[in-house]
Amino acid sequence: MADIKDRVKGAIDTGADRAKNLTDQAAGAAKDATDRVGNAAGNAANGPGGNQGGSAGFLDKVQDNASSAMHAVGDFANTARDRIGDYAGQVGDKVQHYASDAYDAVGHYAGDFGNEVTGMIRRYPVQALLVGFGVGLLLGRAVRT
Repeated sequence: MADIKDRVKGAIDTGADRAKNLTDQAAGAAKDATDRVGNAAGNAANGPGGNQGGSAGFLDKVQDNASSAMHAVGDFANTARDRIGDYAGQVGDKVQHYASDAYDAVGHYAGDFGNEVTGMIRRYPVQALLVGFGVGLLLGRAVRT
């Protein structure tokens, strides 16, 4: 039972890690894009003659927009990671609940079986002793061989 619980938990953790990696990659791609836009704007502002003219404000505006885009992607990544973590916690709780129910059902079944065997031994004590003696002989012979 614990093996199934560990497998499900591992699958949930793997899914959460993959989602985090994807969001990190998206944030990295956004940062790369902002850097490229900033570099391209800087090259366009300097031009072939090297004069900046009135393009310094344009460069600042592009960098501000790129920075805000990068923050928006980072916020999205954090929100996605939090939601996946919440979902993984809910799934883990459900699996734990199902595993607990299954464990309880098996325990009741084993208890009922034990009560039936005990009742049968009480009703037929001589036969139970003979069966026990026979099983003992078979086990002894199997171990000796």
